[in-house]
Amino acid sequence: MAKVLIKKEKTAMVDGKERVVSSFEKHYVKEEADFSTKHGTVRKKELKKKAGSRIKMGNHEFIILDPVFLDHYKQIKRGAQIITLKDVGAIIAHTGINRDTMVLDAGSGSGALACFMGRIAKQVISYDIDERSLEIARGNVELLGAKNISIKEGNIYDYKKINEKGIDVFVLDVPEPWKAMKTAQKVLKIGGFLAVYLPNISQMQEFVKALPEEFLIEKTVEVIEREWAVDKFRCRPATKDHAHTGFLTFSRKLL
Repeated sequence: MAKVLIKKEKTAMVDGKERVVSSFEKHYVKEEADFSTKHGTVRKKELKKKAGSRIKMGNHEFIILDPVFLDHYKQIKRGAQIITLKDVGAIIAHTGINRDTMVLDAGSGSGALACFMGRIAKQVISYDIDERSLEIARGNVELLGAKNISIKEGNIYDYKKINEKGIDVFVLDVPEPWKAMKTAQKVLKIGGFLAVYLPNISQMQEFVKALPEEFLIEKTVEVIEREWAVDKFRCRPATKDHAHTGFLTFSRKLL
């Protein structure tokens, strides 16, 4: 079991001006052991308190919360670079993934996208050829307790060895998705969505040129996220800025 500890930002008057004297902190903590911070130690018996309980450590106060899926998700082990949440959101929104959706995903990488889609979809099947990625992805699926996600070893470019059919959404996060067009034709049901993620627009153009005629291109997007720092002292873009991560093309099988 786990808990989330939150310490809110603390301000004080310094030289006649209100200043931040203690910054915001967030910790994902296992209940089985004491947790040490620079402010002191939280005993494991205190971590068993109900959500909303407060723990005092000197001049600092932590609030206990029960973790939700996103808290657990942020603890997954990473191997390859994962698709960011802003792009995950676009994939879900533009393909309409829901509790009745069957999803095929390649490549698995760390399994982050598969795990997030598995929270919503009926079933997710994810392929990769890299042994290390498969190991990490399976570990993350186990960590999150996902029962509807299967991580498989296999080359998504070799359509003869991919046996899934009747797929609603097929997501390709692989270096050369144009090599998986026969797989897309085979696995997707009529009306199913093909979502492709690539870092470079020249790669996306290569994919679009290779897309079979029975697929309708719906859109190509680049999702830009600009974080802002808004509080009593500031109202400006944050220095941390997730701008470009990749391009997404969504298409649909018509025939």
